[in-house]
Amino acid sequence: MEKFIFKKLYNNITLFFIVSLVSISLIIWIIQAINYLDIVSEDGHGMKIYFMYTLYNFPKIISRILLFIFFTSVFFIILRYEEKNELLLFWINGINKTEFSRKIIKFSLIYLLIQLVLSSYIVPYTQFKAKSFLRGSKIEYLPSIVTEKKFNDAVKNLTIFIDRKENNMLYNVLIKEEISKYSFQIITAKKGQFNLQTGNNVLILSEGQIINNEKGSINSFSFENTEINLSNYMSKRTLYPKIQEASLKDLLFCFKDSILLKKINLSLIKPKYLLCNKDYIDEIFKEIVKRLYLPIYIPLVAMIASILILSSRDYINHNYFKTLMYLNGFGTIVISEISLRYVGKTAESTILFFSLPLIIFSINYWFFNNKLKVKN
Repeated sequence: MEKFIFKKLYNNITLFFIVSLVSISLIIWIIQAINYLDIVSEDGHGMKIYFMYTLYNFPKIISRILLFIFFTSVFFIILRYEEKNELLLFWINGINKTEFSRKIIKFSLIYLLIQLVLSSYIVPYTQFKAKSFLRGSKIEYLPSIVTEKKFNDAVKNLTIFIDRKENNMLYNVLIKEEISKYSFQIITAKKGQFNLQTGNNVLILSEGQIINNEKGSINSFSFENTEINLSNYMSKRTLYPKIQEASLKDLLFCFKDSILLKKINLSLIKPKYLLCNKDYIDEIFKEIVKRLYLPIYIPLVAMIASILILSSRDYINHNYFKTLMYLNGFGTIVISEISLRYVGKTAESTILFFSLPLIIFSINYWFFNNKLKVKN
C-alpha cells in the first residue's frame, strides 16, 4: 500500500510538472521568438535561420525555469492532498512525516539529474548549434531592410544609405566599407538595384564614384556600372562562441592542473574557441558552478515544500503558514540566482556561496523537527 500511494503522489507531481513546464516554456519561447525577429528585420537573415535559432533556444528556457516549476509542482500537489484529506492515507498506513519528507527529497533527485544533464550537456550544445545557424547564414533579406534616408549598418563593416527607394530601384546610394582600422572605401551612385543571383545578394550600381582612403592616401575613379556581392559580408551580430556555449570538458580544461581534476584523470583536449586566461577564468568558473552545483537546490526546495504537511487545513493559521512556506521556497530560488554573481570574486564570497544550501537546509530542517515535536 505504501508503494502505491507514493507512486500516485509521484505521478501527480510529475504530471503537474510536465504540463506547467511545457505551458510556461512555450509562453516564454513565443515572447522570446518575437524579440528575436530583429534577426530577420535588422540583420537580414532568412526565416528558416530565424526558426531554427529560436527553436534551439527552447532547452535553455526549460533549464532556467525547471527549479521554480518543480518547487511549485510539489508545493501545489501536497497542498491539494491536504485540502482533499488525501494525506491521511499516508498517516493511516504508518508513514510518519519525517519519512514522507525524506521520500520527497529522494524523489527530487530524479529532477536534479535531469537538470544536470540539461545544464551540463544539452543547453550548451543547443546554444552552440543555434549560433552556428547564424554563423553559416547568408544575409537573405538585406534588400527588404534597407530603408530610405536611414543609415543601415546591419552588415559588419558596411553602412548603406539611400535617398529614395521605388520597388527594387534605389536612388542616390552611398556605401561606406571599413576595410581596416586606417582604411575605408566610399561608393556613391545615382542608381542601384538588388539582384538575387544564384542565392547571392548582388547590388548593381550605375553612374557613380569609388573613393579609396588607405592610411590617409586618397584616390578615386568613376564607373558606369559595377556590382557588389553582399553575400560576402557577415551580420554585425556577435557570432563567436560564448562561454555559455562551451562544452563542460572545454570549461574543465581551464582547471586541468587543479588537484581534483588530476585525481579524476579526465581526458581533456585544448578547446578551439575558449581562452583560459585570467580575463575569463572567473566567468568560466562561474559557468561550471552554475551547471554542476546550482541543481543542488532542487532537493532543498523539495524539502521546503514538504514542510506543508505539518499544517492541517483546520489549523487557524493555515493560510498564513502555506504563504510563508511558498515565500520561503521562492526566496531560496532567488537567493540561488543572486548568490551566483559573487562566486569567484573573493574567497569569502565563494565559501559563502557553497555553504548557503547547507545553511538554508539546516534552518529548514531545524524548523521542521522543532514544529514536529510541538505537534506531537
